[in-house]
Amino acid sequence: MSATITALVPSTSRAATVSTSGPVPTNVPTHLRITRRGRLVLTLAVAVAALALIAGFLLTGGSAVATSSAGNVHFDHVTVAAGETLWQVAEGVAPGSDPRDVISDIVKLNDLSSTQVMPGQSLAIPVQYSQS
Repeated sequence: MSATITALVPSTSRAATVSTSGPVPTNVPTHLRITRRGRLVLTLAVAVAALALIAGFLLTGGSAVATSSAGNVHFDHVTVAAGETLWQVAEGVAPGSDPRDVISDIVKLNDLSSTQVMPGQSLAIPVQYSQS
């Protein structure tokens, strides 16, 4: 298929004719056309995404607020006597509990690297074992 294109050449104010072979490209803008079913699917997809986002926020319970101030948590403290072991301290602060559990909680609370304690060392006692 051949076509003839006539164009005005600006510098000479004369018409120029150009012959092409093949289809003539046209720059016709296309518009997006969406059907009723397409609008329904798009609306449902957006609604499901919005509900999932809202459910995510509700199920996570919001966010925690970090502050620079410490809470009002007070611990009882015990001072280790000469020759006393952590086992003896645990039996003294929680006679009705398993000493192994008490020792584990004391080590975690005081960030101890081992169960070895020194005379005069002050140990914080977990709240569940405090006798207040």
